[in-house]
Amino acid sequence: MRAFAITAAATVLAGAAPLAARETLVHDQVQYREAVARMQAGDTIVLADGEWRDAALTFSGEGKAGQPITLTAQHSGRVILTGRSSLKLAGRYLVASNLVFRDGHAPGDEVIAFRTDSKHWAEHSRITGIVIDRFNNPDRRREDHWVAIYGSDNRVDHSHFEGKQNAGAMMVVVRQKGMPLDNRIRIDHVYFGPRPPLGSNGGETIRIGTSTESASDSHTIVEDNLFEQCDGEVEIVSIKSGGNVVRRNLFLKSQGSVVLRHGSGNIVEDNVFLGQGVAHSGGIRVINERQTIRNNYMEGLAGIDFTSAIAVMNGVPNSPVNRYMPVRQALIEHNSLIDVARVTIGAGADAERSQAPRETRIADNLITGAGGQDPLRIEADIAGVQFADNVVDAKGVEVAGLARRTVQLARAKNGLLYPVDPKLAALGVRRDLVPITREQIGVAWYAKPASREIAFGAGPVVRVTPAQSLSAQIGTAAPGSVFELAAGSYAVTEPLALRSPLTFRAAERGGATLRMAAATLFQIEEGGSLALDGVVIDGAGAPRQSGNAVIRSSARPMLGNYRLAITGTRFEHLDSAPGFDVLATTPATLAGDISIRDSAFTGVSGAVLALAAESGKQGWYGAEQVSIVGSQFDKVSTVTDVLRSGSDESTFGPRFTLSGSTITGSGAIKLSGVQETAITGNRFQGSGGIQIIHSVGSPHTLIRGNTLGRTPPPTVIELAYKGRPRAVIADNEKGL
Repeated sequence: MRAFAITAAATVLAGAAPLAARETLVHDQVQYREAVARMQAGDTIVLADGEWRDAALTFSGEGKAGQPITLTAQHSGRVILTGRSSLKLAGRYLVASNLVFRDGHAPGDEVIAFRTDSKHWAEHSRITGIVIDRFNNPDRRREDHWVAIYGSDNRVDHSHFEGKQNAGAMMVVVRQKGMPLDNRIRIDHVYFGPRPPLGSNGGETIRIGTSTESASDSHTIVEDNLFEQCDGEVEIVSIKSGGNVVRRNLFLKSQGSVVLRHGSGNIVEDNVFLGQGVAHSGGIRVINERQTIRNNYMEGLAGIDFTSAIAVMNGVPNSPVNRYMPVRQALIEHNSLIDVARVTIGAGADAERSQAPRETRIADNLITGAGGQDPLRIEADIAGVQFADNVVDAKGVEVAGLARRTVQLARAKNGLLYPVDPKLAALGVRRDLVPITREQIGVAWYAKPASREIAFGAGPVVRVTPAQSLSAQIGTAAPGSVFELAAGSYAVTEPLALRSPLTFRAAERGGATLRMAAATLFQIEEGGSLALDGVVIDGAGAPRQSGNAVIRSSARPMLGNYRLAITGTRFEHLDSAPGFDVLATTPATLAGDISIRDSAFTGVSGAVLALAAESGKQGWYGAEQVSIVGSQFDKVSTVTDVLRSGSDESTFGPRFTLSGSTITGSGAIKLSGVQETAITGNRFQGSGGIQIIHSVGSPHTLIRGNTLGRTPPPTVIELAYKGRPRAVIADNEKGL
């Protein structure tokens, strides 16, 4: 064991003689614990550079104002906490800085916690320069939080959090009996980086409180942060307490919204939302009483319904604390909503949420619709809403206080759009609003990520002949490689395990045939994705047993969302055994995107897409987005079986489209809990039709322009459903 390296520095305590402040360099956890036990106000513990594996650090002490006890790295970013590591703080005036959590996960429910137990928490303490990068529990369903802030007067600043893939919020402000409820937390200058869709509730970036204590004020401030591609669920920032302020933040290409879910008297101001047309990119959702929404700039937001640029919710009369308190005395003023898909008043109105907004003022806002379309939707009684001096640049229903007129915009030096006409200068956001920059947030010594996703075809082309082993080729392939298959027959006797994105492409379309001799042809493991282009898949030689699948997701939980792209590919003889699927998903895995184009499926005894492996109240599901275009299904037992169970409204998916395809002599398309469905321009002949169950959210269903020959008509089945689905079934022809 190496000895401590101790240096001294002069420190003057208020009202006391100068004392020596100690700086102690420690090299292992034993030395660390010994040093913590001796720390006094003004002292510093320095972790030696290197990897600290399975380091569950407890940092307790009593510092003083201006003389905190500090825990830091020998050099910024060179102390890496890996494996099952965590940090717990308790006491007063503590500072932890410049540490990196990577390549592991928390041993418990929290990576960093501002408490050691229920009776000891931190106050007047701070973490700064902290990085947590993809520090995830291997089971995506296991919930933990990266930063749990207990106590009061604590701060998280100039830190970097990216890549959370398992359940649980990145950051929570915890408010519970026995601990301070008036938290006065500050979260500022933090980079909240990409978080992919979770596929369930529990994917927030920040949550402040819970419904239980939401009637009291937290007084937390969230300011000057960047949220980039934070797509975990519908709530990016979830406010579940009162008296909070969300200001001067930049939301960039993020699905979801700032949601004032519980609690009253919150302020959301001076924020910039740049959706860049990303699906479900939203703004601010308003619930409860005395909420103020002012001077926010929103551009290119594509969200509708709950993720509208502004969504003023309908409430539940006499609502229990965990449902939807009616909106009352909201002030929404001087916001610029530019090129947005939707502004909704009375969002979520249904038999339960029947109380319209009351005593609410919407004034001096500038609104322009995406593509020149009218973004305004009024879905409830607006007698309790006063509109004053708003301008909407789109034709639509005239409402007092909402002038309809053409608005010419020009981009100012701050990068934002403003009206050219001086008569409109008082509308929308102030001219001095300046979006925060990437350089102002996070840490300078840890790069903010470019896209980590490896595109199909990004790697080298590997030419393969039937005489070569595909298994051997895959074992040495670079991520993104393309296997170009020469004409001929390829016998595959064991599953091909994919751990990176790989493409299998026929040199001549239809000239290369992969013949299955095992129960699975492709097994997608962590990090893997699959593209098939122009090949033939033949299942005649697969085992004569139930449960075969051409493609199967991992038997183990997967953190990463995988992709499947099938183009110009033919599947045949998948009826040699019962229940033979093309894609069979497994629990705790999520396909971020499934795309099938110009492909043919003949003789399938199972499902082409078996996406019903998940179940339970949490609402987990197997695929975020499914798109099928220009394909043929003949003698297929089930075309698709997509299930999203549960009743929570916190996710965007699944989304399903089927267009320009032919379904002959096949079973049904089964969709349960799907949030967006578009089935258009298809031809059905002697098939099982379309079976849809609406069970959650505000689903949009479009079934239009299909030819239905000797096929049951499309049906929409409502099952114990309280929401308000938008279903259009029109212009479908009964063919011969």
